[in-house]
This record gives sequence, structure tokens and C-alpha cells, in this order.
Amino acid sequence: MTDKATSIELLSVRTPAMRAFHMAWLAFFVCFFAWFACAPLMPLIKQEFHLTAGQVANINIAAVAITILVRVIVGPLCDRFGPRKVYVGLLLLGTLPLVGAALSSSYAPFLLCRLAIGAVGASFVITQYHTSVMFAHKVVGAANATSAGFGNAGAGAAQLLVPVMLAACIGWGASHAIAWRLTLLVPAAVMPIVAALYWRYTQDCPQGNFSDLRAQGIAVESGKKGGWQSLALAARNYRVWMLFITYGACFGVEVFIHNVAAMYYVDQFHASLGFAGVAAGCFGLLAIFARPLGGIVSDWFAARKGLSARATLLFALIACEGAGLLVFAQAGDALGAFAAMLTFGLFTHMACGATYALVPFVDRKALGGVAGIVGAGGNTGAVAAGFLLKGVGDLREALVVLAVFVMVSALCALVVRLNGEAVNREAELPAAN
Repeated sequence: MTDKATSIELLSVRTPAMRAFHMAWLAFFVCFFAWFACAPLMPLIKQEFHLTAGQVANINIAAVAITILVRVIVGPLCDRFGPRKVYVGLLLLGTLPLVGAALSSSYAPFLLCRLAIGAVGASFVITQYHTSVMFAHKVVGAANATSAGFGNAGAGAAQLLVPVMLAACIGWGASHAIAWRLTLLVPAAVMPIVAALYWRYTQDCPQGNFSDLRAQGIAVESGKKGGWQSLALAARNYRVWMLFITYGACFGVEVFIHNVAAMYYVDQFHASLGFAGVAAGCFGLLAIFARPLGGIVSDWFAARKGLSARATLLFALIACEGAGLLVFAQAGDALGAFAAMLTFGLFTHMACGATYALVPFVDRKALGGVAGIVGAGGNTGAVAAGFLLKGVGDLREALVVLAVFVMVSALCALVVRLNGEAVNREAELPAAN
């Protein structure tokens, strides 16, 4: 793929690359908002459906479990059909379980809908795929991390805005039982609008859409042998599985904290719901600048120290994340815990950005497969953390154990050793004007 963008012009939409960049992060933001919209509503849902602690834990695990499978699938689908079609399809299908959750009247249907809502978490893989094929090696780390950071902030925005939307519905006269349902319908209404914009204003790669290029007899490098062969090729690469583990250690922890942070502040420190919500929201909103920072620093180190410096940086970030998480778990008061959470959150989000700064260089011919498997690692980590909490029974103890696992998993980053072949090949491609 030629004519890749060599710079990121944040205030521009004149090029295909920048239109894809802005639409990708916007779609990602909306999907993550929808994915985490249920979390702040759980106290009301728990009360209405008379849920036990075990049922609440099952709902939290279901919210991230299905994403593992869907992330693996959408990567090869992008190779086969192009990111434009796959993203539009995901946005449209994602509205259905949101509506279903709003219409649920008991635990079982809500659990199934919560499971299905988790599919929109695969939006991350499509976003990373689309920016990877649009931007050249000099800026691809920053492009991937920035688009992911902007989009990932949808989780933090949900923590902050969903309670406001709920209060507005109640203020307009809706009962609590109706208000939380109306709140869930808001992202369900927005997703089809974003799907229409994505279809209208983006294309698969700098030259156009995959289907049009193949019809003209032009080979599309990524996935030219078919999406599932791309997945098989990626699965045979040990580097992919090392990044699978590291992404579980950073994004998996991020998702887990999103689900338990507010509860932790209330249970451990008797903080108010307002403080707990703001604290959880701040952790999510760190992604706006911390994820891009991880990609930018990775690009900077690679330009000066070589490609292997990306892996070394990732090791350092995850190790610092684990140490910070340990401090957070042992904090004695709410303000100390909040400061520790912001610190380890910074390293967590940066590590996420640094991971996907490596993904485009693992195997360009299996980009979809690599992006999908690594992305699935994040949700695998979140599910594992959920089962860890369920097994330990105490959140603080679970966080201590999780911190140790994170620090050990940092070693996997050092195993990722890439040669410069991919970089040299991209450096020879003509750049976009």
C-alpha cells in the first residue's frame, strides 16, 4: 500500500488518512461509551432485578468475555472486506443488544444482552487496523495510539456522563426503572448515525476500497490470501502471543479497573458516589493523552535507537504499571488511592499505546490477524482479572495479586525482537502529498 500519510494533521480532514483517523476514533469513542454505559447504572439494575453479588460478577465477566472472540474475528474480516464495511456492520449490529438491555425485565435476558454488548469492544481492533494501513512507519505508532486514546476516552466519558443523563431523565419525571432504560437508548440512537458517517466519509486504504481495488486487479497486500489464512499466519508467530500477554497486562487491567474502581472507593474508603464516579472517570479520561503519549514516545525511541527500542519501552511501562498498581492496592485513604491510580493509570494507558505501536511491524501480510489476536489479549486479561476477584473474594487482595502478575508479564515484552525489514520496506514506499 503506497501513499501512506507521513504526518498527523489533527485539524484536517482533507486527506483519506485523516478522514479515516477522525472517523475511526469517533466510532471507537461511541462504541466504548455504549460498552461501559451499563457500569454506572448497575446499582439501580441490581436493585430492580434483585441481583446477588455472584450475579453482578457474572454480568461484569460477560461484559468483556465475548469481546475476546469478536476481536479475533474482526481482524481477519478487515483483511477480507476492508475496515470500512466491518466498522459499519459492527456499529449497526451493536445497537440491538443495547435496546435489548433497555427492554430487559430480569437477570437472564439482561445478562445475555450485556454479553452481546461486549462485541462492540472489538471496535478497537478495527480502529487500529484502519490507522495502520493509512499511516507510514514514522508516525504509525502515534497515529494508532492517538486514535485509540481519543476513542478509549469513551469509557471514561460513560462513567462521567451516564449518571448525568440518568439524573436528567429523573428530573424530567421518569421513574428510576424507566430512567436507566432511557439512558441506555441514547448510545443506541447515536451508533447508526456514526455508521452512516463512516460509510460516507472513509475508504479502506490510501488508494480506495479493497473491493474496488481487487475488481481492478490490484493486489491488496494485507489479507490478499484471505482473512482466515491471515489469522492462521498470525497465530504461528510467537511474537503475537507475547504481545497478547502484554496487552492483557495493560488493557485488561484498564477494563478491570473501569468495572471496579467506583465500588472500590465506596467499599474501602466509604467515599461518596460522586467522588467515586469522578475518580473512575478520571482514570478513563487519562487515555485522551496518555495513550497517544505511549505511541509518540515509542516512535521517538524507534527513530533514535532502532525498532527493538519499542519492545524495551513496553517492558519499562508495564513494569512501572505493576508497581503503581501495587501502591494503589495498599493506599490507606481515598486521596492517596486516587493519586496512585492516576500514576499507574498513566503507565497503563501508555503501555496500551506502546503495544499497538509494535503491532504494525510484527507481520504486515497478516495485519488483521495480528491486530485481532493482540486485541483479544486485552479482554482475556480483563476476564482473568474478573475470575481472580471472584476466586479471592476481596478486591484489595485481588489487586495485589494482579499487580504481581502484571510485573511478571512485562518480561514478555523483552522477548519481542523485530528486525528492520518491515521498516525498510515501508521507508521505500512513496509518501502521501
